[in-house]
Amino acid sequence: MTDVLSRPVYLRWRNAVFAIFAASGLSIATWAARVPTIKEDLGIENREIGLALLAMGIASILGLSASSVIIARLGTRTGMFGVLITLSIGLAILGLGSGFFHSYAMLIVGLALFGFGNGCLDVMMNVDGAAIETQSGKTILPLFHAFFSFGTVIGAGLGAIAAGLRIGVAIHAVTIAAFIVVLAIVAIANVPRRAVTDAVAADTAPEAASTDGPAPGWRQRLAVSLSAWREPRTYTLGIIMLGMAFAEGGANDWLALGVVEHEGGTAAIGAAALTVFSVSMTVVRVFGGPLVDRFGRVATLRVLAVAATAGILLFILAPNLPLVFVGAALWGIGASLGFPLGMSAAADDPARAAARVSAAATIGYVAFLCGPPILGFISDHIGLLPTLFILVVLVAASGLASSAAKPLPGAKVGAGRH
Repeated sequence: MTDVLSRPVYLRWRNAVFAIFAASGLSIATWAARVPTIKEDLGIENREIGLALLAMGIASILGLSASSVIIARLGTRTGMFGVLITLSIGLAILGLGSGFFHSYAMLIVGLALFGFGNGCLDVMMNVDGAAIETQSGKTILPLFHAFFSFGTVIGAGLGAIAAGLRIGVAIHAVTIAAFIVVLAIVAIANVPRRAVTDAVAADTAPEAASTDGPAPGWRQRLAVSLSAWREPRTYTLGIIMLGMAFAEGGANDWLALGVVEHEGGTAAIGAAALTVFSVSMTVVRVFGGPLVDRFGRVATLRVLAVAATAGILLFILAPNLPLVFVGAALWGIGASLGFPLGMSAAADDPARAAARVSAAATIGYVAFLCGPPILGFISDHIGLLPTLFILVVLVAASGLASSAAKPLPGAKVGAGRH
């Protein structure tokens, strides 16, 4: 049985996880915003930057894979604190390595720790976000992901200011890393102390564990957390999240370049188109929860899949730049909620929520990390705009799979889980 938290405890928990989502976005944007300066400081070429990104991507995937073990052993509260410290150390090392020691090897080590920490955190914060949503009975995971977007906007803005003021990468990265450590201490203090078994069984009551018998060992908890990979619904939800993750990641890495190379726009116009995409996605994530509660997950996902499909097609085929911008907006609107609503669906059954959220998050994040490089490789052979037709197919598949997001029988539902 799941106890209901008092409202003050619930609000502190929710706000703490909002802050953790924002911290993840802040950390990623801090690195991304300083890549040009890091390249200059180290005197390296795009090939070395690509290898560094590969190292971070591999470490991120390892973090995704390790998250189930860490949750089973420590629970999400302790786990989130540990990986926030890990990614902060990684951020500081990569900053010092590039801006102070001028060491490419230190950059790689820092990115590996940074990627591993963020990979683990991606799963853990979504597990807690899903548990909070279950407590509230309302669709709020899109709002958690909006806070991640807020973090990226703040991080990018601070990065631009730091670059404009010629603040070194070392000082900038270490400062942000220290801030995240302080935020982690404050945020985790407001996350309820749930039993480790609760992190796997998704019992959202603080200080509560089953009294029906002895608590299972961590190996048994790990077996429970991995059991979701044997469920067909995991993979159907994975299709929803994979298609939308490809659409989001593909836009982040290739939309601006597509405007510049194939639509005749300047670099500023390309950046503006990406901004339109990002703002459209963030706005829907902020205000999308009530819409989902009104119309339901399945209907919302289908409408958004149509919007994303239309947007990508318009972006590819538009005869002029104004229509390209319309396409970018529809693309962002359509890709906005697939990932968080997939998480919501995975968390329907509190008894298996953590295991299913972890598995679904892994599928989505692997697609988010690996999708853009795959698109880049294909585009070298057939061109960028034709490659984007792959996104159309994947988003359409996501829409077709949306019925998998229908709530499970007996799930605790809010208005939107129908």
